[in-house]
Amino acid sequence: MLVRLLCLVASAATAAIASPLAHPRAVVERGSTSSTDSCPGYNVSNIVKTDSSLTADLKLAGPACNAYGKDIDALKLLVEYQTEDRLHIKISDAAGQVYQVQESVLPRPDNDAVGASGAALEFDLTEKPFSFKVKRKDSGKILFDTSGPGGTLIFESQYVRLRTQLPQNPSLYGLGEHSDSFQLETHSYTRTLWNAESPFIPNHSNLYGSHPMYFDHRGGNGTHGVFLLNSNGMDIKIDNPSSGTFLEYNTLGGVIDLYIVAGPDPVDVSKQYAEIVGLPAMQPYWTFGFHQCKYGYNDTLDVAEVVANYSTAGIPLEVMWTDINYMDKRQDFTTDPERFKLSMMRELVDVLHSRNQRYVLIIDPGIHVASNLSSYKRGVDQDVFLKTANDALYHAVAWPGVIAYPDWLAPTTEEWWTGELGHAFDPKTGIDIDGVWIDMNEASNFCGDVKCVPEVLAQQDNIPPEPAQAPRNDTGRRIPGFPQDFQPHSKRDSGDGMKGIAGRNLLNPSYGIHNHQGDISNRAIWTNISNYDGTAQYDTHNFYGTMSAYTTRAAMLARRPTKRPFVLTRSTFSGAGRQVAHWFGDNASLWDHYRTSIQQMLTFASLHQMPMVGSDVCGFNLDTTEDLCARWAMLGAFQPFYRNHADITAAKQEFYLWPIVTKAAKKAIDVRYKLADYIYTALYRQTQNGTPLVSPLFFAYPNDTNTFAIQTQWLYGPSLLVSPVMDQNSTSVSIYLPDDIWYDYWTGKAVRGHGKSVTLNNLALTDIPLHIKGGSIIVQRAFSAMTLDEVRKQDFNITIAPGLDGTAHGSLYVDDGESLVQDPLLDLEFDWDGENLVGSGYLPSAEMQVMNVQILDPESASSAGHKRAVSVDGPWKLSEGFKWSL
Repeated sequence: MLVRLLCLVASAATAAIASPLAHPRAVVERGSTSSTDSCPGYNVSNIVKTDSSLTADLKLAGPACNAYGKDIDALKLLVEYQTEDRLHIKISDAAGQVYQVQESVLPRPDNDAVGASGAALEFDLTEKPFSFKVKRKDSGKILFDTSGPGGTLIFESQYVRLRTQLPQNPSLYGLGEHSDSFQLETHSYTRTLWNAESPFIPNHSNLYGSHPMYFDHRGGNGTHGVFLLNSNGMDIKIDNPSSGTFLEYNTLGGVIDLYIVAGPDPVDVSKQYAEIVGLPAMQPYWTFGFHQCKYGYNDTLDVAEVVANYSTAGIPLEVMWTDINYMDKRQDFTTDPERFKLSMMRELVDVLHSRNQRYVLIIDPGIHVASNLSSYKRGVDQDVFLKTANDALYHAVAWPGVIAYPDWLAPTTEEWWTGELGHAFDPKTGIDIDGVWIDMNEASNFCGDVKCVPEVLAQQDNIPPEPAQAPRNDTGRRIPGFPQDFQPHSKRDSGDGMKGIAGRNLLNPSYGIHNHQGDISNRAIWTNISNYDGTAQYDTHNFYGTMSAYTTRAAMLARRPTKRPFVLTRSTFSGAGRQVAHWFGDNASLWDHYRTSIQQMLTFASLHQMPMVGSDVCGFNLDTTEDLCARWAMLGAFQPFYRNHADITAAKQEFYLWPIVTKAAKKAIDVRYKLADYIYTALYRQTQNGTPLVSPLFFAYPNDTNTFAIQTQWLYGPSLLVSPVMDQNSTSVSIYLPDDIWYDYWTGKAVRGHGKSVTLNNLALTDIPLHIKGGSIIVQRAFSAMTLDEVRKQDFNITIAPGLDGTAHGSLYVDDGESLVQDPLLDLEFDWDGENLVGSGYLPSAEMQVMNVQILDPESASSAGHKRAVSVDGPWKLSEGFKWSL
């Protein structure tokens, strides 16, 4: 949710809004005592080579410049050929004091120690002054080069600079989280990584997550990736002066821990990155359903009416969510005793579960500092909260008022958090939720800066305010499908080393990154606060939210040990996808944010190995419009995570409120649910080998330069091209079709792509262009349903879309949809040779069967009167040796 509080500025009803641009960016190079031009760099000595590694000592080559901290005199260089396609380069201080990301946060990948002679990459070292190059061994193309102008290595206590030269006009991607273009700008561009509260997801700003990984795509010369394993705040600058294009890291500390992967194709790079940070988690099948939420549902009656209204409108609703309104005074692990009475909440969940629907609730990391709050008291007793230097509890301000933040690195925190979550959401005595939503975990702090006094702010701003609406006995309206307690006149009840160099200025470092909130402690946990293990928030801030989500996943596993947990987090760090899902935060009901949601999805799902992602459909802040919500309902149905969510200050935007949005949502969800196994299969493949379930066009056509900058179309799964209408008041869209054969999903008609853009016209608000890539086999359910549990009972249809060579391929994976240890029911590869369809793989004698096989006709592209498909009805059982012939 949007934090709308300025320190010592009061607002009684809701938090007062502050423009995302109201906080000046920190002044870069503030307080510097020396120009970086005078920094001497390092010389190399004591080089030791083995077949698979190199080590060396680095010594400061002249008088220290101490530009933004103290120059570190002695460094260690380690180079490892870890796999045939991965090179590891690490530069750290010889004393081993500089902070490094803990293994518990991001486990390091295995080192296979391959011989340099068998590696795809080659490391070249220059000794005086120290610089290095990384090349492709087969072509000699330079991928990373620190020897160019301005490339002198600077390694100080609170500032590290490393620069690599780039080709002119590079195609770069990644470095999330941001709302800028998918293909990164290369002129005077700064990407700041510092997880921050980011209302309205401002452009050219740091947002909620930090993923210092970029793809460098060079068409026919291949694609490579570079990952800097460093959690410190940083500016990554990309520019193209006359001396040459460069990318430059400017970090507030930490070590240089580089992983360079060779590709050579974009999909290869994505898979190789997954080997470093971990393969993503398999999510429950039901998470691909449609989700509904709003900040501002007043009580359980409100929530029940929304559920009933979706049912009445005939719009499938898989998951209902509730924001902080359900809490007693916004306190975690509580319910409002009058508006969200526990007995009513339990009845609500019973109704949802009886309909095969799910329920998800929000939790924030901050715990209200209140002596009568049992979760707080137990946390104090178990010593789980962050503390100040004098061992006092660190206080901040968030939704409940004055709060304490859990220390996710403390040894007892997981046990405490698991206990609190297990008690509040006990299936027998609490609210039997199906997933958890973690918000505000950057961590966000209503205190605007370090001068804020939390107790004063909370009192002056009346935090938390009283609920806006008085308790209700009923709505005055019947709520279909819900028990008597929800109906009018119902009777109600009443009742490790490497901790960081000492002596640093942890609040105001001399080098100021471009944090859009200003100083790095603004609206955050103060960066001089220490964690239990002796590390500082200065170094660990960027993964605080990820650790809160990991701990919540562990708590959900303890609660349901055999089921896959679903945890949605706002704040992320590299590798978060291996455990949790993410939504893109507090966007707005703007056409620009509608478009931005596509590049955000592409960045996370295809580049950062975090596939279960999506935006707040129809927009979170501001009032949406009928046409925007209709278009977004269509677009969002082809993103992995699909949730309608609005702010408390925004008008309601449930799909059933407008006839045209209802029609659009029904059409979109109908197709989404039929394709649920298709995209579920794609997710499974990504969890097994890193192949992205969603990808940009250049992943499939890496040599087509026209695809490099496309960010308004995407491949949903391996075979379905999505090309939504992009503009307000428009009924047309210009789409790019690479040189291939394509088939209109809705009609089956073939379209010959010639590597050009084509304009599609007369697209109503209920239309979204979808094209099947030639050479594909799509297996989908024959019918949709109101819930995915019902969809899973339907039989399959198979669509064969022959490629230019007449063949096609596809796959299908089916399991029980929720078990942590997966026991596949089907795991098939389908192949079409022009006459025969063969399914091979894991084929038990299951009851599932194919009802129809449709073969699309590539000749229909040139003859309007030609038959567009051959359709043959079954059924055919999916059993051992499945084969079908035309």
